[in-house]
This record gives sequence, C-alpha cells and structure tokens, in this order.
Amino acid sequence: MFKIKIQTLLSIVVSKCIMKLSKVLFQGGTNFPGKIALKLDKNILRTIANNYDVILITGTNGKTTTTSMIYGIVKDSGIPVITNNTGANMYTGIIACFISNYSFKKSAEKKIAVIEVDEANLKFVTEYITPKIITITNLFRDQMDRYGEVYTTLKKILEGINKVPESTLILNGDESLFGNLNLKNDLQFYGFGTKVNENKIVDINADAKFCTICKSPYEYNFITYNHLGDFYCTGCGYKRPELTYSVDKIVELNTSGSTVHINNKEYYINQPGTYNIYNALCAYSVAKSLGIEDDIVQHSLKTVASSFGRQETLNIDGIEVKIILVKNPAGYDEAVNTINLDSRKINLALLLNDNYADGKDVSWIWDVNFERLTSLNINKVMISGIRLYDMAIRLKVAGFSSDSFLLCSDEEKLLNEIKVCNGEIVYILATYTAMINLRKFLHAKGYIDKIW
Repeated sequence: MFKIKIQTLLSIVVSKCIMKLSKVLFQGGTNFPGKIALKLDKNILRTIANNYDVILITGTNGKTTTTSMIYGIVKDSGIPVITNNTGANMYTGIIACFISNYSFKKSAEKKIAVIEVDEANLKFVTEYITPKIITITNLFRDQMDRYGEVYTTLKKILEGINKVPESTLILNGDESLFGNLNLKNDLQFYGFGTKVNENKIVDINADAKFCTICKSPYEYNFITYNHLGDFYCTGCGYKRPELTYSVDKIVELNTSGSTVHINNKEYYINQPGTYNIYNALCAYSVAKSLGIEDDIVQHSLKTVASSFGRQETLNIDGIEVKIILVKNPAGYDEAVNTINLDSRKINLALLLNDNYADGKDVSWIWDVNFERLTSLNINKVMISGIRLYDMAIRLKVAGFSSDSFLLCSDEEKLLNEIKVCNGEIVYILATYTAMINLRKFLHAKGYIDKIW
C-alpha cells in the first residue's frame, strides 16, 4: 500500500462502508457518502482522482445522455474508465463516484473518468483537479429560482474554467454564448454544418437572442432549435466560430434514432431528436480528441442505451412506454418535436412537480409549444404530479379538450390508466423529481430492474 494521509484513509474507508450500507438499505445513496468524506478530508478529491484523466461534461440540457455516450465510446475502445452514471452531478456525488472506484492497490495504469458535473459545482471540482477535457453542451433557462438567467449560469461555469487554463475546452459552437469567452484554454467547437429545417427566425421565447458584444439581435443562416444554430451579428460582425467537428448531412430522423454524417462519415445515433444529435456530436468530438477510431465511435453510438428517464423505453403489461425527462422550455419543445415524428396512435402522460430539484416556479410551461401536440392522433391524456392542475390549464389553453383529461393523483392511479391504454405507445413527459418518483414506484412494481 502506498503512503496516504490517515484522515484521507479514514475518509475513504468510512465512505465505502456507508455506500455498501446505503445500497442494502436504500438501494441508492449517491451523495451522502461524499458529504461524509468531505467532512473528514476536505481535500480528498485531489487524492482519489489522482490516477485519472478527467473529462467533465456540463451545461443545461443533455449532460447525462452525453456523459453516457462518451463513457460508452471510451469503454468500447478498451481504455479503463469510470463514470457517475446515476446522474449524481453535485460535488458530493462526484466525490462518492471516485471513492466507489478507489483502490488501495498502487497502479501505474492511467484511467479515464467521464464525469457529469452540475454547472454551479464545476468550480468546486476544478479547485482540486485539472481536467483533460471540459465540454459544455448548451445554456438554456432552467430552474431560474436557483440559477437565474443563462448569463448567470455561464458566469458560474467560467468560475470553474478560469482555474484550469491547461484544460482543453470542447464547446457547442452553435451556442452563441460560447464563441466570445476570452479564455486561455485550447478551444475546439462542434456544431451543425447543415440545416435541420427551413427556420431562420428565432422564437420570441428563445434564450440568448442578442449579441454578446454589441447587443444587436442575431440573424441566422439556419436555426436547429431554440437559439442554437449558425448565427451572425449584422451589428458588429461577430459570428459562429469555425467548427472542428460538424454534422454535414441529416439522412433520416425518426422516433427511434437518427442517421447523420459527421465529418463526412455516416453514423446512426440510437437516440431520437435533434438534441440527441447534438449529444452524439459532442461525444464524437471528445472521442476524436482522445484519438479513438471512427469505427469504435460508430458502433458505440449505434448501440448506446438510454440513460434512466431519458428516452427510456419500458414494457408495462405489453404496452410500450417511453419516459422522457423534461425540465425547461427548450428541452420540452425538443421532446414535443420528437413525438411529432410519430404517426401512430399515441397516449400522453404529463407529470409536473415543483420540488427544489425541479424549480419552484412552474410558469415556464407557458413557454412550451404544447399546441404542436394537438394535431397528433392522441388517444388519452393523463396528467399527474404536484402541479397537475397547472398543467391541465396549460393544455386546455393549448387546445386540448378538458373532457379528455385523466387527472391522476398518484403513481398507482397513473399506472392503472396506463395499463388500459389503447394505442401503440405511451409517452411520459416528466419533470425531474416526478421522473425519479415514478421510476422508484415502477421498480417496486417490478417494471424496472434498477432504480439507478
């Protein structure tokens, strides 16, 4: 055993014991062991992450899915790799992840850690380690009672990046907030080199619509979704940075996945929607920065499984059920756009909570384009969650008939309604804690193997 400070040793041992106990008693426990570890040794991350090349993934939407994609690619390449695949992306959860994988046996083998990190927690991680790569997916309004506007979120992220000028940054070039950061880091950008649709006019509810330099409104050669796309400013000439990695062609989009060309090579992405093309493109960019071969990336993206609650497909008594996490207008609209690709007879379940992890203010649902769903062949509309009446009102205003609403006060009633659905699929659109609670309930009923 190599030398280690007694307080660090104690911290690791105690935390590992708590993890084992938590898994037995609570079938989880992803943050508490990390809290205990930090109480015993506030500098523990420096020790437990010492033998890793760390890749950090942050941003508003797509962190968990992108982390899963990168992890899968690295694993398929044969490089030893760990990840916080439960989505425990706060500082304490990240500590717990490293402790869980920590070995007291000295090893010269270099490993990779693919770590999802909450935007506001990035600065705590970079206080103790210098990541090999930091990638940022996008910035949208999300949990505004906690984060504030997108510019505030960007400031929180930059606090962490400014501590590690040696880290390579792989950024979404279609995100207008990322092109003028004045950082010392090596910068690489990914984005769309081709349009998804004919839209060039940014929506009134879109985020970051004004130039970061002169405050003029952006113009677009094309928009992918929300405010992302090939932007330029007629006021000062600021425009999208040059892309290192790009989607050159979109071959097919459907409810199962997408076929696209990235840097002139075809890839099938086993997750649907434009936002998952972005996630896959980000994962591809990180993989190429690590020197991983194209055929490995192709195979991994083709076979990648959904992360829990992110386009997760279940079978409930013979009925296909797909759970989609929705937490802000930009992500919800993309989920709506993906469902609109489905020509089958469908059922909808919309779950809205306002717990701390969801954001206490639910007024954001009025910025979601629910109106697009009214043209679909919908059999049943089920509404649940703490704020189910707010959701019911929003849907009524969108054009749904309130006579067709089924208000489900709890998971048991919702499950019973799902079991008697006609149609070919049930889409469950749920905010974070509603998704977590539903998955725990379905796990207890035997419909989901693992909670985390």
